[in-house]
Amino acid sequence: MSGPVSTTDLRTRLAELLPGVRSDLEALVRIQSVSADPSRLDQVEVSARATADLFAAEGVDVQIVRAFDGAPPAVIGEKVGPAGAPTVLLYAHHDVQPENDHAEWDSAPWEPTERNGRLYGRGAADDKAGIMTHVAALRLLGDDLPVTVRLFIEGEEEVASATLPQLLEKYVDELRSDVIVIADSGNWDIGVPALTTSLRGLVRVNVEVRTLGHAVHQGMWGGLVPDALITLSRLIATLHDDAGTVAVAGLHSGPAADIDYPEERLRAESGVAEGVEWIGSGPAVERLWTQPALSVIGLDAPKVDGSSNTLIPSARARLALRTAPGETSENALACLRAHLEAHVPWGAQLSIEVVDTGEPIALDVTGPAYDAARAAFTEAWDGTAPVDMGVGGSIPFIAEFLESFPRAAVLVTGVEDPDTRAHGPNEGLHLAEFEKVLLAEALLLRNLGRR
Repeated sequence: MSGPVSTTDLRTRLAELLPGVRSDLEALVRIQSVSADPSRLDQVEVSARATADLFAAEGVDVQIVRAFDGAPPAVIGEKVGPAGAPTVLLYAHHDVQPENDHAEWDSAPWEPTERNGRLYGRGAADDKAGIMTHVAALRLLGDDLPVTVRLFIEGEEEVASATLPQLLEKYVDELRSDVIVIADSGNWDIGVPALTTSLRGLVRVNVEVRTLGHAVHQGMWGGLVPDALITLSRLIATLHDDAGTVAVAGLHSGPAADIDYPEERLRAESGVAEGVEWIGSGPAVERLWTQPALSVIGLDAPKVDGSSNTLIPSARARLALRTAPGETSENALACLRAHLEAHVPWGAQLSIEVVDTGEPIALDVTGPAYDAARAAFTEAWDGTAPVDMGVGGSIPFIAEFLESFPRAAVLVTGVEDPDTRAHGPNEGLHLAEFEKVLLAEALLLRNLGRR
């Protein structure tokens, strides 16, 4: 290798390679690798093999691994760079969310379709474009690869990465790296790149209240015996104050980056109904990134159609609590449990079942790896420097990487933008931004090799 490849050469190579990258991405999108659907687990296996083949074609020594027999397949591998060069672990995931109702899509979810500069299809952005970002970076650098690349492409991210801790323990030596690049987030806006520096955690619980041993006639007993739905509704109403701020005592909040999030963008991107007011207090980015958020995401109740005049004996809701960076899931769960127990009305019986938890993340965004990333992004976006942004959602597996590789610098990047609609109908990838992402990762690897 004669020296670092120039940006001009990388841009030229990208123009030549882009059609092939696009074609390979479309082939991945056609694979229905829905990890949450038992009937399509064979497609998750097909996806793992297709992913492994893509990296093998770029000279990566790959293998498909799993935590135990029957566990979801992950792809790991290595391509050795120059002696003494840093080691960079590239992460993405090849499983995707269910597509749900096809009628809500403007085009078939498993047939990638371009409209208005976007490529639509389930997984087109989250996260098969992340896979192709890594593949493309290796293609662009080719024999000029200045670092040793290690690979971890997960197959169960969309179902909470249940076996990830076992995989990291089992293959810790094969994955240990100086820098970890996690391509599973997004950018601030079209034309404005970003590095994700914080993510909220998640605590989900099922809450059930019981007021009767069995249903009874509403006319006979209404006015004396509380029904479970009214009881549960009153309990849920205590979770926020009149302004909509989470009212659970003891939860952590913190400051967010000083970023202006214009009102018109907030309303357009959120899809909030006309006339609806925001809840909570403080800057919008704090409410979205560094304050707790608590929602009811599921409710078991009789349907309105066909309902009878009976008092409901028990009712159940699923609560999702997003926890701020600096919080722990242990403390958040304890605070939520204490609040529910203190506020359940009328002596109703209360049961709380923990569904799952995930830790919030606040990354150290200083040091040579971040210097290399910011320089790469600025160059790829023609002089526009990346924003350090938080994300209100959760990527709990990052905590596993931080625990397993405490000395590694972790960079969270991605291909998404405010209109990507990941997990929803009409998920789409902005193709012009995708091209910048591909160049940025190749530049990042080049810059890391220089350092």
